[in-house]
Amino acid sequence: MSAPGSAPAITVAGRSDLLFAGAEVIEREEAGVRRSYRTAGEFLSDGSGAASGLSTLMERLCRPRPPISGLTLNRPRVMGIINVTPDSFSDGGRYLAQDAAIEHGFRLEAEGAEILDIGGESTRPGSEAVDLDEECRRVLPVIAALTKRSRALISIDTRKAEVMRRAALEGAHLINDVSALTHDPNSLGAAAATGLPVVLMHARGDPRTMQQNPTYDDVVLDVSDWLEARIEACEAAGIPRARLIVDPGIGFGKTLAHNLALLGSLSLYHGLGCALLLGASRKSFIGKLMGAGVDERLPGSLAAALIGSEQGAQILRVHDVAATRQALAVWEGARAA
Repeated sequence: MSAPGSAPAITVAGRSDLLFAGAEVIEREEAGVRRSYRTAGEFLSDGSGAASGLSTLMERLCRPRPPISGLTLNRPRVMGIINVTPDSFSDGGRYLAQDAAIEHGFRLEAEGAEILDIGGESTRPGSEAVDLDEECRRVLPVIAALTKRSRALISIDTRKAEVMRRAALEGAHLINDVSALTHDPNSLGAAAATGLPVVLMHARGDPRTMQQNPTYDDVVLDVSDWLEARIEACEAAGIPRARLIVDPGIGFGKTLAHNLALLGSLSLYHGLGCALLLGASRKSFIGKLMGAGVDERLPGSLAAALIGSEQGAQILRVHDVAATRQALAVWEGARAA
């Protein structure tokens, strides 16, 4: 990063605290992928962007991101996870009862969560689909209760168009779809009709198959290209880019090496012109690095959150809200000193 007032710098997503002295340019060619480095001065000099075909990319990279349902994105925002399921990989069954899920939501808000992400269908590797009625039975009462009494934004984590519609009617502020509106053929239209912001996450295959030997030509570029295609599909359906949030999908159809590559290259996804969400909390790649069980992955989860914050991720989807907020407070304090 570059310090304010020093050499020319690239401002990412309109944030004065995210200044980069240069950037890597990655291009696909017949012979493979070519990488080169350019300083901010080269990018910002007259004609450099247009001459190299990077003007649109630079505009998307630098422009401020609009608020999400009134929540500004000028610093990392914490999204707390509420799994109203019997089989989620981390806390399945713990919050299946409505009262337990609602109480957990208020606890996460008290710990500092600004968004609460409520899901009624596990999408962990190997999980089975849940029918519409059961998913609605799990999540809608929780959404209704929290929207009435919580100041946090409420996100519905679902792949189903009808759940999106009903959640919006109950007051949800955000749609989070791990299939990027591909699972349900009606989801593009449903999401557009709600007028809500939408998280588009990259995943390879479905939960039953996604970890069966996932392969990519270049995982960072392949995920970016796929997300760009989904953004264009959303725009064609009436969902503007300003309402979209992208998530590279850590742990969804990726190997350990893929996940680490994505985590190390998160800043590339600002070039899509959308807000960026990182969901790495307690994921299996942390366990594979250190042989840690699900309940032993907090240190790795915090490291991932800080790596994401340093690269400008605007939303951090986490299980451990209080610990994440504390880590962010130290990170932000040191940067401001």
